Amino acid sequence: MRRLLVSALLAAFAGFWSHAASASDLIYESPPVGIWSNLVPRYCDDPYVLSMITDRFQTQAFNVLHRPDLRITDFRHISEDRYFPYSEEWPIARRYCAAKVLMSDGYKRKIWYLVEDGMGIIGIGDNVEFCVSGLDRWLVYNGSCRVLR
Repeated sequence: MRRLLVSALLAAFAGFWSHAASASDLIYESPPVGIWSNLVPRYCDDPYVLSMITDRFQTQAFNVLHRPDLRITDFRHISEDRYFPYSEEWPIARRYCAAKVLMSDGYKRKIWYLVEDGMGIIGIGDNVEFCVSGLDRWLVYNGSCRVLR
């Protein structure tokens, strides 16, 4: 019975994977402007974006900064610095944001973050990149978080 089930699954996947990728399959095409122009990424103050930053910062503080007690406790003065909507030249909608964060150690720090629409896992959902002033130990976003400003 087990062999029969494995054979059936292999036959099903063989049909799926039998299509060889051609060069035209590998070319990225931007979404049509008419369909996607009314879609916008999440706003800077969206609770989902802020919770994603908070969770990812906690992981970063533990693994990179070696400060497991350091957390973001609150966001203040959230602002949108720039917004690039979908277009033929710009296929990914991006929002550049800034805010002040209150930290669990009592300090207030500046944070810059970027929200990219459709850049999550396998193109589903949003991607968020962030940089907290003074806590970019490996200078991923250049000195003073310049890349995300």
